[in-house]
Amino acid sequence: MDAQGTESRGVGLTSAELPPSLPAWLPFLWRRVLFPGTRPAEEAFRGRGALLWLLLLPAVLLYPCLSFDLFEPDESRYAQIPREMLARGEWVVPYLQGEPYLDKPPLFYWLVMGSYRVCGVSPEAARLVPALALHLCVLLVYLLGRRRVGERAAFRGALVLGLAPGFLGMGRLLILDGLLTLWTTLALLAAFEALSGERLRWGWWLLSALACGLGVLTKGPVAGLLLVPPLLLHGWLAGGFCRAGLRALLIFAGVVAAVVLPWYVAVCLRMPEFARYFLWEQNVLRFVAPFDHPRGVWFYLPVVLVGLLPATLLLVPFVRFLLSGKEDSASRRCPELGFLLLGGGWCLLFFTLSGCKLPTYVLPAFPPLALALGYFVAHGSWRHSRWLAGVATTAFLLLLGFHHLLLPWYAHYRSPLQRSDVLVRYCADPNASVVCYPRPCNVVAYFLGRDDLHNYRSKEIEELRTLVRLQPRTVILCTHRHALDGLRELLPPEVRIVKTAHFGLGPIPGVPASLTARVRHFLGGTALGLSDLAVVEPKTQDQPVARAMRNGLAPR
Repeated sequence: MDAQGTESRGVGLTSAELPPSLPAWLPFLWRRVLFPGTRPAEEAFRGRGALLWLLLLPAVLLYPCLSFDLFEPDESRYAQIPREMLARGEWVVPYLQGEPYLDKPPLFYWLVMGSYRVCGVSPEAARLVPALALHLCVLLVYLLGRRRVGERAAFRGALVLGLAPGFLGMGRLLILDGLLTLWTTLALLAAFEALSGERLRWGWWLLSALACGLGVLTKGPVAGLLLVPPLLLHGWLAGGFCRAGLRALLIFAGVVAAVVLPWYVAVCLRMPEFARYFLWEQNVLRFVAPFDHPRGVWFYLPVVLVGLLPATLLLVPFVRFLLSGKEDSASRRCPELGFLLLGGGWCLLFFTLSGCKLPTYVLPAFPPLALALGYFVAHGSWRHSRWLAGVATTAFLLLLGFHHLLLPWYAHYRSPLQRSDVLVRYCADPNASVVCYPRPCNVVAYFLGRDDLHNYRSKEIEELRTLVRLQPRTVILCTHRHALDGLRELLPPEVRIVKTAHFGLGPIPGVPASLTARVRHFLGGTALGLSDLAVVEPKTQDQPVARAMRNGLAPR
């Protein structure tokens, strides 16, 4: 910051007004230096069409292209679990391949089950849930954001979010993070509205508690961990919050408990091991001692920067705006902007501290950061730039091509269902013994309507060896590109592999063979989640019967 601006804002300060201790300097700098201003007066804004734009643009990007092939492993898992629960008439214990699946709470599964009942069991019916969640989140950013940062800034922020490739591209997939982002955004903005006044606004406070409870019922305690710290930090750094007494806090906790506890109690009564497995292993251990998806400390920074394009092209002027000591810039940096940065920044920091990282985990950071960028666009020096409309239009067209053409093509190109005839021939019979090794392949189970594809991991090879000895025929779905080679060495000598099929990537229409080969090599050379299919039979099996059972596949 320049010295002149800082000095001008410090004129008139007496020694008694200066912070008496080092910790007190942080709120002082936050209020007097970083965010000392107020929200600028609202300029003339034709807001009548804003809501229509926000209804149409995300709808065009999301809803017409929901039917592409499921991605393995996450999408197929979250499509298969509600299908099995619906078939069982089960609403308490989630099931996957006939076994309880206790990794996550059930709200997402319940919503997908409802969509299946209305629309039928299909990928598009399942993906309707995250698509609606993302669309509602964009609308929330506008409808609730305008109460604190104004119509123009909220509209710009909602557009930033609605055109963010990371938000739409990742959140639209059949995963829990899009729905969690909806609840955390609603909880954060509603709590801010409830506390930003002389007295607590109970309606907003209860709405925030309800959203927090739904977030916990979607993905666990992480919903509360993303809500509470930004509120506490803002109350300490910026002040201005009304005091929420013990009664208000207890009522907030009571609403969350009323939403969450009925299912948690019911599942614990049915599956007593759930509490330890879910709360301890899936939440605490995954955070402090990750057993999968380890990533470096800088993993999420490029995810957010690329995911919020094209708005992050304004990152340098935005940072200059935040750090500028000029009176004009400082007067436009309001506490509401600081709260949005706290909300998005805390989410980014929280998942950065976690040892277990996936790109989609950081989705809840996108709405508050998008709203902060929208505030800058609306009230910064770029608000009159003619380039913004052109960049936004280009981003929309690129997203349109990606969502409607590239993503469906890629999903089909990498899908094991390209050889669906092979899967039907060898796996469709419900009496056929079909297993996966060494990872699950739920997309095949979903396609065939089966729920008995047991998975054998590498450490369970002895159990698999026993199975193939006892069965007259076993179909093994090899889910790693080297799994078949390993099976040839590990299977017992009493059995043999009689037929195989390779699920390799085919040619790309219109692309030269040399370039196609490079693409296949880059992508791993096989379908997602399924590399080979092997048919295993005991050597002592009656040969005429064995020959009659084999058909359609040449030995490798």
